[in-house]
This record gives sequence, structure tokens and C-alpha cells, in this order.
Amino acid sequence: MGYPNLREGVEDLERHGKLVRIDIPIDPHLEAAEIHRRVQQAKGPALLFTQLKGTSFPAVSNLFGTMERTEFIFRDTVESVRRLVELKVDPSSLARRPWRYVSAPLRALSMLPRLVRTGPILSRTISLSELPKITCWPKDGGAFVTLPQVYTEDPVQPGFARSNLGMYRVQLDGNDYARDREVGLHYQLHRGIGVHHSRAIERGERLRVVVSVGGPPSLAVSAVMPLPEGMSELGFAGVLSGRRLRLVAGPNGLPIPAEADFAIVGTIDPSRRLPEGPFGDHLGYYALTHDFPVLDVEKVYARPGAIWPFTVVGRPPQEDTSFGEFIHALTGPIIPTVLPGIHAVHAVDAAGVHPLLLAIGSERYVPYESNRQPRELLTGANAILGQGQLSLAKFLWIAAREDNPTLDIHDIEAFFRHILERIDWSRDLHFQTSTTIDTLDYSGTALNEGSKLVIAAAGPRKRELPTVLPSDIPLPTGFSKPALCFPGVVAIDGPKFQSHSDDIEPAIARLSEELGPDHPLSSFPLLVVVDDSSFTARTLSNFLWVTFTRANPAADVHGAGGKVWRKHFGCRNPLIIDARMKPHHSPPVLEDPAVTKRIDQWAAPGGPLHGIVP
Repeated sequence: MGYPNLREGVEDLERHGKLVRIDIPIDPHLEAAEIHRRVQQAKGPALLFTQLKGTSFPAVSNLFGTMERTEFIFRDTVESVRRLVELKVDPSSLARRPWRYVSAPLRALSMLPRLVRTGPILSRTISLSELPKITCWPKDGGAFVTLPQVYTEDPVQPGFARSNLGMYRVQLDGNDYARDREVGLHYQLHRGIGVHHSRAIERGERLRVVVSVGGPPSLAVSAVMPLPEGMSELGFAGVLSGRRLRLVAGPNGLPIPAEADFAIVGTIDPSRRLPEGPFGDHLGYYALTHDFPVLDVEKVYARPGAIWPFTVVGRPPQEDTSFGEFIHALTGPIIPTVLPGIHAVHAVDAAGVHPLLLAIGSERYVPYESNRQPRELLTGANAILGQGQLSLAKFLWIAAREDNPTLDIHDIEAFFRHILERIDWSRDLHFQTSTTIDTLDYSGTALNEGSKLVIAAAGPRKRELPTVLPSDIPLPTGFSKPALCFPGVVAIDGPKFQSHSDDIEPAIARLSEELGPDHPLSSFPLLVVVDDSSFTARTLSNFLWVTFTRANPAADVHGAGGKVWRKHFGCRNPLIIDARMKPHHSPPVLEDPAVTKRIDQWAAPGGPLHGIVP
């Protein structure tokens, strides 16, 4: 059976050598986060901070820092979950192999939460000020709960069936929040809490909220699961933990996980919002200050022996990368049942997840055509962009499985090469303008606003991709330092960005005009204009992060000989993506040098963290 609470999980990880204690005083302002990042990036163990300054509670981080450790935490239940997924994908497998699914009814029963009269979480009330106040990045607006489990119910039809459990950002202090009485609650587009909040506003009533922290580790995973609307995250948490989730009634009428370590209970006034942020977020930039709902806090609970779990987000990969890998391992097989004709979808972590999707689909509509082109792929692409959080994607690259049945969607460089060998830029670019993008993505025209681009390729190979740069490449004034990222893709330094006041930024217009059919770069299908080509080309991860987090397709995608015909944009080689930083972008997150120096000293031979922190 899975762990019923966090403490049992922490103790088990320690027994198996998968967790280490840090028993020296650590400042929750930047120090704990810096230690976490360095250990996580080295694929190190989970960390238990026993002397966090300013609080009496210990804190644990990096619980899910590697896929191996995540699978260890759920080792007793993950196979059962996979078998339930198999039944979802192919119900007839039950008749063919009934012995394999003999435990399925029992596992399905664990999806039903169980109300109990009391639980450890109600043992003690505390104030917000007593909670660990962990600040991760220098420009953060305050301390945040980074592994919150935010529970709401539909005001019109309350109950488990239409409830939502999500991991939405919670700001504990700073800005204009009343001390010990208010916290900020930030949620993005296409999140279940938004539906509940909208209905509460329509009814002119407060939305009841419970923010639990800790408890069974399955709760944290369930809070980030992209489950279909109407499917209970509480039920999934029960299946993943191998036992029915125990709930107790809270003071605002909502249930609280009985084994949670902490719980913040309150309501949202539909008429009030306050500035929330900044916060160093998972795209690797700061989410800036904007008005978001305020949670009026009624009660704060802590169970006996409570442990505060936290994580740190920033430029990928971070701990949430393991979340994504684990979720894909569980749910990947379901995709063809939800999106017919789509065989695989990969939200690319190195590009911040939402900015870039890769997909493999079918192209079967006209098999007799000698010159095949994307048709069914575009149907599949529209289905992907109409599916929940996948709809927040900016760039969707989609290939036909029939052209290469062995194509691996997780071999990113090979996937790009496959498409770039086949793409026809005059035909295969499909834009959606003035639409929604991720709330945390500042490359667009305003908060939640931007554009999308589907790049679809089908058919035989059209070109060989160059693997070496020409020795002498003429470039317009202001452009320099061409660097090969990988076959067919070049990054070049561009001049400082001017403006988007015209349809095309002046420097990019000059570049597009000079890249004629005989130009040395005309054999390269993709050219990315950046601020630092050496950095961009150094690793595939750098290329993905720079290119797809700093470009808004409708404004920043151009090409040699580009023109619009019947409102369709096309060009010849190369396609140009302007991935320079622009004035409206948010700044990237960077460590505090003084904190880095201090942790370096502690990690050096003879220091208190030597052998723990790289």
C-alpha cells in the first residue's frame, strides 16, 4: 500500500538512503531554494531541512526530484494504476486476460473518498506566520506555497463529483495582503478552479477554498494531473495511494484530507482582487505582478509532527520535470482514445512545457496521392489545440507516422530533423492569431493573449540538411556570429529589438530581403535570431528554451521571400524565428550571487554541507 501520510514517506525514503537531513540552520529566504536546486540538478536525494529559520516546522524538498524516486514512492500502486489505464484504452482486454485485472474492482473502489469524523489535521490550529516562509528567487514578491493542493467545489452542484484539486500558486505574504488574514491565489487559464470561481461570481457569493499541504504523496501528483473535466482528482489520489482518501469536514463546509500536514481554509470574495507576484516560474522567467483573487483565511491547521513540503521552479529541468515524466508514463497510452488519429504528444519540458508541443499523427485521407501533404494531420492538430491545457501551446510541430513508423517523439533533435527534411514553408505553416496562450508566457501581446503556429509535415524527404556552416556568410548590418545548433538549424545574433509597431520589425525585414535563393543560408530550413547565438547553439536545451519561450508566432515568425496569399503566410528557406528578448518580456530568473557564494563555502571540503550539496 502507498504511504497514508507524508511523514511515513519521508521516514521510508530515509531508511532506503533516498533522503538526507540538513541539520544546520538554513534561511528560508533563498538559501533553502539554492540548496534544493543544486541537489536536484545533480539528481541527488530528497532533503529534510530540520532547522529552518523562523519556524518550528521541518521542511522537505526534492521528493519527486528523479523519476526513479517518484516510482519508488508509488512502487506498491503504480502497476495497478497502469492496469486501470489499460482497461480505459482497451476494455476488451478484461475478457482476454481476466487474471491480469483481477484486482481492478478493488482498485476502482479506492477512488471513492471516505468521510471520517475526525483526523490528525484538526488537532491544532496555528497562524499563517508560523508556516515556513520559503522564498525561491531574489525578485519574488514574498513567500509562496509551492506544492499547494487547492480544493474547490462547484457552487451550483457541490460535492466530490464536480470538485477540483489543483496546484495553484499561493502567496503567503508580501504586497498588500493583510498579515495572518489574507493570501494570494493565482490560477491560470483552463484550470478547473476558474469554472467554480466564475459560477460563484455569477451567484454573487464567496467561493469556499481549502489549501492543503502535504498528506499522502499521491495528493500532490493528483493536483497536477491533467484529468478530464468531471473526473475527480481525489479519486485518482485514492487509486495512486492504494487506499480510499480519508476526508474530514472543515469549518467552511469543504472536506480536508484527514492526513494533510497543513490546511489553510477560507473563502474568496468575488469582488476583490489584489496584486500577486512577482514569482520566478517554470518557464525560467518571472511571472510579473498582476491582480488575482484573494483568499480570506478563516483557519490554519497543522497536524502533529507536520512536515512542510516544497519545491522550486525555474528554467527547466527542475523537480516538476519528474512530475511530467511520471504523468506521461501513466497517461500517455490514453491519448489515442481521447484524440483519434493522434499517436503521441510531447509537451517539451526544456521549452517550458506549454510553449512547444511535438505530436505524431496519422495521414491516411488520400493514400493514392503521389505528392502527399498534411490533411488529416491538420485535423489532429486542431483536436490537440482544443484539448484542455494542451490548448495553451504556442508552437505545435506534427509529423505523419506513416513517413517513419519508428520516429521517437522524445528524441527531439531527430524529430526536428524529420520535419525539416520534409517541410514546405510555402504551404505548411498554419497560424491562429489573437488567441489564448499560457498566463505565465510574456511573449504575447498581453496577459493570456498571443498566437499559435501549427507546423505540419507529411510526405517524402525533400532535402538533405546541411551539417556544416559555409565559411563566409554575408549578413545585414547588426547581424553576426552564425552558429550551427544542429543539422539544418542556425542561430545568429541580431541587433537590439526595436518594435512590433509594423507588421515586421525593421531589422528582420532587412534580413528577410537579403536572404535570396542564392544566399549561403538558403539551404538551411530554419534560422533563429537571438541575443547570444553561442549560448543558444551550445546545447539542445538552450535552443529549445530560447527559441520557443521568446517568440510569439504571429509577430515573430517570418521567412525569406515571405508573402501572404489568401490570408495564408508562406515563405521559402529559411524560416526565421525572432527569439530576441523584447521590452515587454519578463526577466529571466537568476540566483543571488551572495547566496551562491555562501552555499559554495558550505559545500566545500570541511563545510557543513560538503558531500550533500554539489
